[in-house]
Amino acid sequence: MTPALAHLPHCGHPPILADLRFLRDTLGFLRRVHERRGPVTRIFVFGRPQVLALGAEANARTLFDRDDAFSAAGGWTPLLGELFPGGLILRDGADHRRHRRLMLPAFRRDRLGEHRRQMQPIIDAAIDDWLQRGQVEFHGCVKRLTLDIAARLFLGVRLQQEIDDVARDFIDLVQASAALVRYPLPGGAYRRGLQARGRLVRFLSARVAARRDGDGDDLFSLLCRERDDDGMHYTDAEVVDHMVFMLMAAHDTTTSALATVVMALGEQPQWQRRATEDDDANILREALRLYPPLPTIARMATREVELHGCRIPAGTRLIVAPLFVQRDPQWWTDPDRFDPERFGPARAEHRRHPAAWTPFGGGAHMCVGMNFAEMQVQAVLEALRARARWTVASGFRKDYAYLPIGRPRGGLPVRFDACSIG
Repeated sequence: MTPALAHLPHCGHPPILADLRFLRDTLGFLRRVHERRGPVTRIFVFGRPQVLALGAEANARTLFDRDDAFSAAGGWTPLLGELFPGGLILRDGADHRRHRRLMLPAFRRDRLGEHRRQMQPIIDAAIDDWLQRGQVEFHGCVKRLTLDIAARLFLGVRLQQEIDDVARDFIDLVQASAALVRYPLPGGAYRRGLQARGRLVRFLSARVAARRDGDGDDLFSLLCRERDDDGMHYTDAEVVDHMVFMLMAAHDTTTSALATVVMALGEQPQWQRRATEDDDANILREALRLYPPLPTIARMATREVELHGCRIPAGTRLIVAPLFVQRDPQWWTDPDRFDPERFGPARAEHRRHPAAWTPFGGGAHMCVGMNFAEMQVQAVLEALRARARWTVASGFRKDYAYLPIGRPRGGLPVRFDACSIG
């Protein structure tokens, strides 16, 4: 462990064992470390010394970062730099602001209605299939659905073979992001991820010129043509880098959110019949509170700072954990229970601290596709609730893998029964 961090308590787990426990039981690991060592500890995880900062204060200080004391690029590059170079999450400062500004028009609220219109037939066809089959492994099925939507709406791809090829490559990329061995060994997950990225880069690069000259309304085409007020635009390589990262973020995080919403409503079916706009919003918020798609967030301190009363030297890489804070009894009543009413005006538990609920991050790096993701989840949920009732199949043992992106470990068997519309 670096001497600069010697003044901080150690998390209590040696290297490798810390990795395994962090990945296998993320919430339990975070809770045990906080209980035994306090809110700020030093830890050796993912092959490097870091600080684990657990608490709402740490979330607020690092994510909102009003004085530019933390670098997202410095935190994420060791983990994602080879797999997703050039993505928004790996940019800071003026460079990040420029790239984000060029991307925002593609996610304007006035575009969401058209996006929803285009995805509705895809959603309806998927639900037809689930109802015909009766019982499905829902996480895998909804992953297929979100990949189809992302391929069509983000890439403008229509051929099923191309969609299938893109899907396989993104699965390999996400698996590589959680690989313990981050070296391209033959047959290893990290090598497969790098190879998948290479294929995606070639696929996208071959289509940039035509998209610049065309009039398509998919995200890929929009990014190729977008100009800011000064006439600045993305280079070909920048378009490709952004698309690789955005496709991963668009489908995997939405898959996670949909799976957890359907799991929660399958276990508590009385909420399936509550269909007001406020109910829908609070159901999604509660699912994201319990199972945030991105349970931990990486940063690097660009200068010496203080977190929870502890000195953090410049250059220190940190891990903060929305998952921990969103399950913290300091802010949430009975925090492990699914209870959407906690977000209603009578309780408003999410307002007890500005950083108590941050499933989409915060500050300058707030998820740029947040509104799109919420719209997509709502579209699937509304269509499902209009046509079906569902339960989690008997024998399902809830075993949740939070990293790299949340999912029910071992799948999610769900039983669907048709109901009359209206």
